[in-house]
Amino acid sequence: MQEIVDIMERLASREGANETAVNGVHLFRRSENIHRTPLLYKQGVIIMGQGAKKVHLGNQVYEYDQDHYLVLTVPLPAECEAEVVDGKPLLSLMVDIDMRILNSVIQQMDDWDESSYSVSENKCPGLYRSQATPEFKETVLRLLRTLESPVKSRVLGEGLVRELLFRILCGENAASLHALALKNTGLSRIDKALKQIHSNFDQPFQVDQLAGFVNMSTSAFHRSFKGVTSLSPIQYLKKVRLNRAKSLIVEEGVRSGDAARMVGYESVSQFNREFKRYFGASPRGLLMMNSRTA
Repeated sequence: MQEIVDIMERLASREGANETAVNGVHLFRRSENIHRTPLLYKQGVIIMGQGAKKVHLGNQVYEYDQDHYLVLTVPLPAECEAEVVDGKPLLSLMVDIDMRILNSVIQQMDDWDESSYSVSENKCPGLYRSQATPEFKETVLRLLRTLESPVKSRVLGEGLVRELLFRILCGENAASLHALALKNTGLSRIDKALKQIHSNFDQPFQVDQLAGFVNMSTSAFHRSFKGVTSLSPIQYLKKVRLNRAKSLIVEEGVRSGDAARMVGYESVSQFNREFKRYFGASPRGLLMMNSRTA
């Protein structure tokens, strides 16, 4: 739908993230190729208006475009790549998953059979791709039209986010999103553990304590954690710390040694080694590359 692209062009007037008048709804614009690079994805839905992207998670590659959207039921460290075609910028819409709205929608889905979504954790990954149906695209278009007006955004915005979540819950592969809203599924327990990690990533970390926090045995926790994130708990924590450190260094100008300590590293030399291995450049090198492309 060309109108989706046209409105995204207007709303995403500058490179990178563009905020909107609706809480948790953002637009992104990128006019240059994205070489495969590590990112820390938020919990939410990503909808492409123009172009296509690939996300690498574990051994899986998820490609999404105008006809497919991406759902991240949990925050995930992954790698992204994309190519700008014919000079047309990449345009996308990101909608955060508001658990209050999600739970409310599910409670009102009268024909939803809770037992049909009681699947094992290995069938509820933290990321999945789904087909963008005509009904889904129509809801996206009405949300974008609303975002162009501050008044309409305040009055109608949350209702359209609610409708969008309903469309996603009715779509393919939505078992993960349903499982997220249930209290005792593997996915909902791992989501609770991930929130604990993100709130305390700079603190000493014990896997067995985190497993106990979500009422799971250590072995079951490891299996569920990897089934959802494609990473071990230690690997996940390391990538969260490195991504947070990158933000401190590149966006806030914090010195690399200070950033290392702020995210929980005791050894700056270990931090520098792991940072370079993960991002392909030292903190200083990455800062210099960023300054050249800014």
